[in-house]
Amino acid sequence: MPAEDRLGPRELADEGITRLELAPGGDPVAPVAFVDLDRWGPHDPVPVPADEPHRVLIGVAEAPPPDRLSPLLHALAFTLVPAGQGAGGPERVGVADPWATAASVAEYAEAAPRAAVTLAGLLRLTERLPVAEGLTAESLAYSTLLAGPEFAAWRARSPRRPVPSHPEPVLLSREGSLLRVTLNRPQRHNAFSRDVRDGLVEALDLARLDPTITEVELSGKGPSFCSGGDLDEFGTTPDAATAHLIRVRQSAGHAVHRAAGRIRARVHGACIGAGIEVPAFAGRVEATPEACFQLPELRMGLVPGAGGTVSVTRRVGRWRTAYLVLSGAPIDVRTALEWGLVDACEAR
Repeated sequence: MPAEDRLGPRELADEGITRLELAPGGDPVAPVAFVDLDRWGPHDPVPVPADEPHRVLIGVAEAPPPDRLSPLLHALAFTLVPAGQGAGGPERVGVADPWATAASVAEYAEAAPRAAVTLAGLLRLTERLPVAEGLTAESLAYSTLLAGPEFAAWRARSPRRPVPSHPEPVLLSREGSLLRVTLNRPQRHNAFSRDVRDGLVEALDLARLDPTITEVELSGKGPSFCSGGDLDEFGTTPDAATAHLIRVRQSAGHAVHRAAGRIRARVHGACIGAGIEVPAFAGRVEATPEACFQLPELRMGLVPGAGGTVSVTRRVGRWRTAYLVLSGAPIDVRTALEWGLVDACEAR
C-alpha cells in the first residue's frame, strides 16, 4: 500500500490530503485512504475530518486505540483491528490481519470508486434519517449509480440470460393467527426478482390490513433463504428515474418495517444482498448455523438497493455496514449474532 495512503496525525489534519479530488473526467482520485491509528502519540492532536466530501477514510490499528481517539473512530468509515478487539464498539471490525485486510478493501473499493464514495456519504445520511426517508435517499443513490459507468461496465461483462418464470414465486399459508410467507424460487436460490418482491409486498400488505393476523413467519424454500437480487433483471427498467419510483413504491423492506413487530424472519444458507437487507427490518431474525451473509453490490458498481443502508445500519451501525459493502466479505452466524444482525441461531 502506498505510504501516501497511510495517514497519521499530521496528514489527517491537512484538508488538502483528505479532501476528495476528481480527475478532469470526474473519476475520484485515490478515493480510499487509511488512517494509521498506531502512529498517534499521547500528545498528538486528534483532528476529525471536516464535514465535507472527502476520501473514504478507514482506520487501521494493531494495538488497541486509546479512548481519546474515540471521536476520530466515530468519524471514520470504520476501523480494522485485530480479531478479538472488535468488541470495543460498533466502529471496529475485528480481522485476522488489519493491514492485509486494508489492502484487500482498497483493491476492491477502488475498482468501483464512484460507488464507494457514494456509499460512505449515503450511510452518514441513512443512520440518522427515519426509515421512509432513508429508503428514499438509498434509492436515489442506487438509481444514480445504475446510470453510471461502473454499473455499465459490470453489465457488459455479465450479459443477461433469460429469466425463467415461476407460477408461484411467493407461497402463503394460514394457521389461525399465523401467516406463513415463503419465498419459492428454490431453483434460483430464491433470487429476489420483481415477482418475488411484488408477491412479498402484497403478502405483507395483507398482514398489515388484517387484524386477525398477529404473527408473520418469513422463510425461503430450498438451499438458500435468498441469494439477492436476480442479476439477470438488473438494469432492465427503462430509465433511472422510473427505477427510483418503482423501488420506493414497491419497497419490500418498507413493507416489512411497517409490520416489523409481528414478523419473524427465519433465514438459512446464503443470505446475500436483499436476502439480508429485507429481513433485517423484521422484529426478530433467526438464522440457521450454516447461514452466511454478504453485501456484494459494490462489485456491480452499486450500493445496497433493497433497504440495506437503512435496515443493516440500524442493526449493526453504519461502520460495520460500510465494512460489509466496501470489503464484499461474507460473515458467518457467529459474527452476525455478535454484531446484532440476527437475533438467534436455531436449527431449521
